[in-house]
Amino acid sequence: MELTSEEVKKVADLARLTLSEEEVEQYREQLSAVLDYVEQLNELALDGVTPTTHAVGQQNVLREDEARPSLGLEDVLYNAPAHTRRQFLIQAVLEDE
Repeated sequence: MELTSEEVKKVADLARLTLSEEEVEQYREQLSAVLDYVEQLNELALDGVTPTTHAVGQQNVLREDEARPSLGLEDVLYNAPAHTRRQFLIQAVLEDE
């Protein structure tokens, strides 16, 4: 499918791009080649092929939600640079005005 310079300029305008005449001609050739390749894909016999959204089948791998013992408070705060009242002490992110 051969694109015209006007079609390339319209696409460039939609993409908010400013192209020189040389760039318009370069992109016209490149985009036309891409569209020719896509047109070849339309010639494939795809009857009976199930449409997919991924090249590899995907499924969630979920485990049972079960309560398990967690770390003790001393272990959690052991490597903390600073802590107070059994909580991490961090630098203020937002200043009061």
